[in-house]
Amino acid sequence: MPQYKLTAATGLHKGDRQYQQDQVAILQHPRVAECVLGVVADGMGGRSGGRKAADQVLLSARQLLERFDPDTDDPKQFLQNIVRESHLVIRLTAVSAEQEPHSTIAAFLVLPSGQCHWVHAGDSRIYHFQWGRMVFRTKDHSYVQSLIDCGEITEEEAVGHPNSNVLVGCLGSEADPPASFHVIGQLDVGDVIIACSDGLWAYFTPQELGQTMQMLGARDAAMFLVNKARERANGGGDNISIAILKVEPLAAPGQEEPASPFTDDVLT
Repeated sequence: MPQYKLTAATGLHKGDRQYQQDQVAILQHPRVAECVLGVVADGMGGRSGGRKAADQVLLSARQLLERFDPDTDDPKQFLQNIVRESHLVIRLTAVSAEQEPHSTIAAFLVLPSGQCHWVHAGDSRIYHFQWGRMVFRTKDHSYVQSLIDCGEITEEEAVGHPNSNVLVGCLGSEADPPASFHVIGQLDVGDVIIACSDGLWAYFTPQELGQTMQMLGARDAAMFLVNKARERANGGGDNISIAILKVEPLAAPGQEEPASPFTDDVLT
């Protein structure tokens, strides 16, 4: 049994867009309480196509989590199956509906052992903070990131770049999505995992995100970050989605612990 508790929150906001095409969820395994899956999907493609694509990512995640055995199944294969199944169904939807639905994915899986595995495709990000300091974050599958990688622009120059929304791969594209994986060997007290769409991370430095997570609980942090992103967007904000998971100490001796090591708050 892990010597910590997990607290979590999700936030979702339409921003200044006409339609909500982001989707977000933190899902607890139906049979193993210490197994938790967080998913962010940023849909793209017309009035309803993007939302259908994002919905499909979450549907695939839920269905596959029900069949996943945390003790025996390969977590990387599980995450890869979410990507593959979502991608396939989104492609089939595009053919049948004559739409062009696409979606990003940023998903993290916490196992009872304390390991954390994650996968992402597109420009929705996952951050790992430890006591407010960024340990690692995903690298976007985007045109702007390719410019950074080859030294043509800096990270600072990428902020607000006119081609910041151009992706080099995502779910639903003609080519297979460029899924990238990462593993945290052992979560510990002070660790925080954030998955979010570009409608949120575009308005914060990693230092700001880390400081927020250090000072606030998961629910208050989700609320603060969504509201601050709205403020900084100044009327031009994208859809916003964020999933936060904090690793916190168990209650002191004599204090009552919740029946489950996982609590979740949902903000919309």
